Amino acid sequence: MPNKPIDYGPIQTTEELGRLVRAHRKQRGLTLETVSGLGNLSTRFLSEFERGKETAEIGKVLKALRTLGLEVIVRPRGQGSSDDRDGAAP
Repeated sequence: MPNKPIDYGPIQTTEELGRLVRAHRKQRGLTLETVSGLGNLSTRFLSEFERGKETAEIGKVLKALRTLGLEVIVRPRGQGSSDDRDGAAP
């Protein structure tokens, strides 16, 4: 059965971020234990992060994202990526 495509769109809640990260990790075939070892993060932290814990430490969140090959991009709401603007000036 093929994997369902992951929607890497805007994130509004910690639960949405956690679900996205879990889906990305599983799509890559990685376990919590593997990511824990690669990123020097506890499996408890990763599990709580994937479940949307609101008080997850931002430094550890960024480290987990880097470990999984993800990044954070911040932009004003309602603006698409620069690719979506067809070369229009900001």
